[in-house]
Formats: sequence, C-alpha cells, structure tokens
Amino acid sequence: MRIDLTKFGHIHDLSAGAALGGEALSQAVAGRAAVLRAKGAGRGATVAIGHGGSLSFFIDLFAVWSCGATAACIDASLTPGERANVSAFAKPLLVLVSSDAEAEGWGVPALNLADAPSSDEMVVSPQSHLDDAAVILFTSGTTGAPKGVVLTFRALFARIALNHAHIGKSVTGRALVTLPTHFGHGLIGNALTPLFAGGEIVLAPRGLGLAKELGRLIDAERITFMSSVPTLWRMALKLSNPPTGGTLARVHVGSAPLSSALWQDIAGWSSAETVNCLGITETSNWIGGASSVKDGIEDGFVGRPWGGSVAVRLDDGRILSHGEGEIVVQTPSLMAGYLDRPDLTAAVLEDGWYRTGDQGLVDARGVTVAGRIKDEINRAGFKIQPAELDMLIEQHEAVAEACAFAIPDAVSGEIVGAAVRFKPGVAADMESVKAFCRTRLRREATPERWFTVDEIPRTARGKVSREAVRRTLMEGAKP
Repeated sequence: MRIDLTKFGHIHDLSAGAALGGEALSQAVAGRAAVLRAKGAGRGATVAIGHGGSLSFFIDLFAVWSCGATAACIDASLTPGERANVSAFAKPLLVLVSSDAEAEGWGVPALNLADAPSSDEMVVSPQSHLDDAAVILFTSGTTGAPKGVVLTFRALFARIALNHAHIGKSVTGRALVTLPTHFGHGLIGNALTPLFAGGEIVLAPRGLGLAKELGRLIDAERITFMSSVPTLWRMALKLSNPPTGGTLARVHVGSAPLSSALWQDIAGWSSAETVNCLGITETSNWIGGASSVKDGIEDGFVGRPWGGSVAVRLDDGRILSHGEGEIVVQTPSLMAGYLDRPDLTAAVLEDGWYRTGDQGLVDARGVTVAGRIKDEINRAGFKIQPAELDMLIEQHEAVAEACAFAIPDAVSGEIVGAAVRFKPGVAADMESVKAFCRTRLRREATPERWFTVDEIPRTARGKVSREAVRRTLMEGAKP
C-alpha cells in the first residue's frame, strides 16, 4: 500500500511560517519514518501523536503510516493525568511531541521528530493492509474509560473517495483548516480530503483570532473551501468582515446542530454554497450534507447520503427505509469498532447498521435530524427533542443562542428549561421570547423555566453541553 505524497499540494502552516509539499514533503516524511522504524514502529504497533494542527503533525502522521503503524491522534491540551489515562488504555509504543511541555505524563517514551534528517527513501509501507487500523480518534473518556474510534485504511480511503465524488476535487483546491487534527472533522474532512485530491491546505491559528480575521484570511490565502463548526461562525459573523475576493466556493458546517437562521447568515456572509453536514467520527466524518444552493435551507436538514444507505430504527428494532426513528447508517467508511471495547461496539453496530443516536426523519428528500436521543426530555410521557427547541427559539429576532434542557420534576418526571443568550445591543425581553414560543409550540414542549445567560457552555468539539448548562443554572443562576 502506497501513499504518494509527491502528488499532494503544499501544506501551509501560518503559525510556523512554513510550507512543504511534493518531493520535499516526501523526503521529510521518509526521514522521520526511518527514526520510527529504528524505534520498533511497524505493523501492529500504535504510535501516539500528542500534538496537532501543524505541518509537523502531518509529517508525523504520514511517517507513522509509512512504517505500517497505527496513529493515535490525541488532543495536545490534555493534562498530564489525562495523557496518562489515555496512554495506559491505547498502549502506544511511544508518543510524538513537538515541545518539552507536551512530553509530560504519557508513561511511555516521548519523541520529537522535528530534527530528523530528510531521506530519499520511498514512502511505502509494504507491510500494511487496507484492513489494518490507520487511526484511533478519541471521542470521550480522557478522565474515565476512553472511547477510541478505530478507522482502517479501507474506511478512511473510502470516505475520502466518496467525498471527492460528491463534493468535487476542484472545489477543494485550497482549503482552510480551522479545526483540531485530532477530530475526525478536522483531520479527514477538512484536511485529508483536499490533500488526497491534490489540493493545498492552509493551517490557521484557531480561536478568537481566527474568528476576527476570517474574512481577511480567506482573501489573503485565496481559500476555495473550508469546513468548521457553528461556534466559529457565531463569532466570525459578529467580529469579521466578509471576504471580497470571490475565491470561496464552498463552506461546510457540521459537528453540531445548525439552525436555519445561522445557516442563512453563513451563506450570506460567505457568498458561497453552504452545506449543512451530518458527520460522525465512527463513519470517518461526513455521511452526507444539504446544500444551500441545491437543497434549500431548513432546520435539521442534512440531505442525502454521500455513499452507503440511511434508514430509521424503530423502538422495536425494525429497520425501515423511510419514516421517523433513530437514524441508522450503512457505509463503507464505517469504523472497525471501539478500541478494546467490544461492549460499546456491540451497542451501536447491529446487522451492519451503525446506530447514530440521532432521532430524525428519512424520506425521499433525505435526512432531517431532530436531535440526540440521549438528550430527549420526557415530560410526563411526552418526548421532546431539545435541539428542535433550540432552533425554534433562535428564530426570535433578539436571540443569538438558545439551549433547552431537562429539569427533574417530582410530578412530571422532567420539565423543560431554556437558557437564552440575547444578541449584543438588543433589549433582553424574555417575555417576548416566551410569547413567541407559546404561539409555535404545544403546551408540553413549551419551556417552563427560562434563564438569561452570557454564554452557553460547549464541549471541545463545539457541541452544546446541555449537562453543563443544567448543572450551572441549577446551582443558583437567577431565572
């Protein structure tokens, strides 16, 4: 199995002020791979990469693969205690770092390969097979029992090929990478998909600075494609002027629910085709997406699958091609399973179908996602999807963000609470929001307790943390 790096475009690292591609990239990878082989890296071994978002990360990743080993991509911001926990579970041969600070706490040797000499050795791993594990991506459990998604080379390459077929290679000619490379969204969708199409990627510093500079950066770097999460867009729409160069052709948004209002604002700001994507790490990132240009903008709509099949699973276990229920997926890009967790794997894989945990509708148009089943609010037997409430409340002209959540109740079991962040400079008129909801929601779904907040907590992946919202507000925030 061979990955020909000479056919890639350049990887531009704006923070390091460096770029590398073609033969130079191939030689840099070969030099690091030679060091890894001398350390015992080969087929069946796992090498952790404890840094990310840089040119050095990609050189390390390709070096691991060229040895025939598996890359465990781990969040560099973990504490030493979290690193030790993940490392003890993944059992890597060693961990690759880019600084002394990143070397602490792993419990296995740490190695910085940045000073490895380049080599003319062919970047090829004859020991590797398509069904070998290519990457392990951790989605939870850094302080408890880790959940590591194992993706084979076959699944990874299938996803990238399907992305090329449904997106088009030309549109990804110059991609802005805005997401962490230990995320499936950032690594596979945002970075590897353009690279394997022969495109170039631009690695940008993340955070508030990126949001402020987004429009200028798109123009300065002649970006044609980018993919990110709703959190970045909420900041960018407020802080950054739109691009004016006309190069941006396509924008993907995923990893968290996207309201129709925010979707419309992104499409207007970017002047680009804006796609609301359904993506899951367990399916090697994207399953499909709905285009603002071809499909229209609608709350929860994520369109048709990009390869494979989607269906719904009913509570009695039946699988139907159309209807309402839990969204299930069959795809050639499906994970091999969770690392050393057959119990978790068996819970989500049934007869070739992956249970997404999303409640929704599948019809002739495609998939519409209502929300996460585990977030469902059960109010005296009435089932309520909080993500649907979020999107409805955010339709109010004064609301920037909303988060609905369950509140324990002695009579109903659970009642509905809602946290609202108002737009800056707009009068915080909660009575107006309540009236807006009463005319649009059945009584059982209407929130009973309302909270005004300055910020809505999110996970590292940009998703609303309903548990954090509930915990914070129930500890004494003023309703």
